[in-house]
Amino acid sequence: MSFPTYDEYKASGVNWLGNIPAHWSLKPLKRCIERNDGGVWGSDPDDDEGDTVVLRSTEQTVDGEWRIEEPAKRKLTQDEVDSALLIEGDLLVTKSSGSALHIGKTTIVSSRIAELRCCYSNFMQRLRTSTSLIPKLAWYVLNNGLARRQFDFLANSTTGLANLNSTMIGQVLIPLAPLAEQSAIASFLDVETSKIDALVSEQRRLIALLKEKRQAVISHAVTKGLNPNAPMKPSGIPWLGEVPEHWRVGPLKRFWSVTDCKHVTAEFVDDGIPLSSIREVQSKWVDLDNAKKTTQKFYELLIEGDREPKVGDLIFSRNATVGEVAQVGEHTPKFAMGQDVCLFRKHNKKSSSDYWQHVLKSTAVVEQMSVAMVGATFKRINVDEIRNLSVAAPPCEEQNWIAAFIENRVGRLDQLQTEAERAIELLQERRAALISATVTGKIDVRGYAARKVVA
Repeated sequence: MSFPTYDEYKASGVNWLGNIPAHWSLKPLKRCIERNDGGVWGSDPDDDEGDTVVLRSTEQTVDGEWRIEEPAKRKLTQDEVDSALLIEGDLLVTKSSGSALHIGKTTIVSSRIAELRCCYSNFMQRLRTSTSLIPKLAWYVLNNGLARRQFDFLANSTTGLANLNSTMIGQVLIPLAPLAEQSAIASFLDVETSKIDALVSEQRRLIALLKEKRQAVISHAVTKGLNPNAPMKPSGIPWLGEVPEHWRVGPLKRFWSVTDCKHVTAEFVDDGIPLSSIREVQSKWVDLDNAKKTTQKFYELLIEGDREPKVGDLIFSRNATVGEVAQVGEHTPKFAMGQDVCLFRKHNKKSSSDYWQHVLKSTAVVEQMSVAMVGATFKRINVDEIRNLSVAAPPCEEQNWIAAFIENRVGRLDQLQTEAERAIELLQERRAALISATVTGKIDVRGYAARKVVA
């Protein structure tokens, strides 16, 4: 859909903004807000009715939405409550975060959140707009590149650190339309972005279905085989159920050796031998492009005890992202295992590494690992638990057939997923471009409501 432009423009005086409608103005945000103040944190709660919900920046998504699952309750003084109590229409800006991506993300207080009678933490800044700026339009502006790029520049050029303060936030320049026109802009964006968001949701549902299908294809193939008429037998393992009669069933250690990494803190250097840790085992092949590197001395120490990775070995993550597994390929450079991974080596050289890589990602193995994992925040699994995972092993030739079948079927599903992910990227780019064009006056939406009624 194409939209009309305004009849007359003027130079904004700002290179990155260009021209704005002739009847608009350009103002620093501080001229359009009544309040610009930091939050509170108080003290540990008493677990009584007097405690106050304090919203945190971690409950704000990167795109400016709320995700409040377990709101924090804090003990605040009455003065703290009075100073930080949120009302509908307030805007909360993240001013400090461990991730530069989150600096400047902005959420708006809805009526539902205002009913909680909550306050906000000291990592956030509360903005309350004046009568010259509609809160919803401010929300669109602050979450768009128009403001986020200014936040990034101000935060890094002033302090060298990705942190904002009230002064920096107030310096952000915004194009300002007359008040009635602001309402038209906000309404237009509500409608048009909701259409895009609905399309994004459809693509995300498709991706979820493709992932489920992918998992089902793998899990069925590595537990039931490819012959639907094959005689079956009970495996004796609840997660496996029945398996083909001629398959062997037993602990993983019967088919593969499992060797933990050396628990040594290696010396890191800019130019050396790469180390594979959790990050390097997120895809089919070990990816060392961004791996940390160590010296020859530490490399030799780390590969002691038959720990030197070889072609066909599997590197398995046993901490944090438990269960990620990657294969050592023919063209994988020489490397050593870093922390948090272990090395799998097959006992029978004719076994298919491709097949076993799929086994380790199958539902039957994932469910066993979920029971064996320990740790509250960072999950991990002990090496002995890995060695005793129950698996089903077809003859080596059949392993190759199954692996080829999975690669073919999964490859098509992965292609569809890639297309859906690309569609989401394009939709999000269009959403950002539409918001930017609208709030800077590159399109005229004043007659949008009337055109919709006529249509």
